[in-house]
Amino acid sequence: MATMPQIPLALPAVMDLDALDGVRDGLLTAMEHGPVVVSGAAVERISTNGLLLLLSAAATARAGNSSLVIEAASRPLHLAIERLGFERRFSDLVGG
Repeated sequence: MATMPQIPLALPAVMDLDALDGVRDGLLTAMEHGPVVVSGAAVERISTNGLLLLLSAAATARAGNSSLVIEAASRPLHLAIERLGFERRFSDLVGG
């Protein structure tokens, strides 16, 4: 059985309430086509709602027998995850 190609998606530098609709739409579109690899390299600032959106998208991907991973997470992204106590929730999602 052939594996599906991973669909890349880059998070914006500022992932606040104004950016969430666009990120959500991008995630939904990407998830329709297979496993999603999210680049967090550009993230300079992310809101709590932005982190919750990523957790929700990962749960949606799992429910659809797919996956969502975050690669190249920036230091600000890592710090936001830690500051909010979400390390355990993101441990399976965040790589490098």
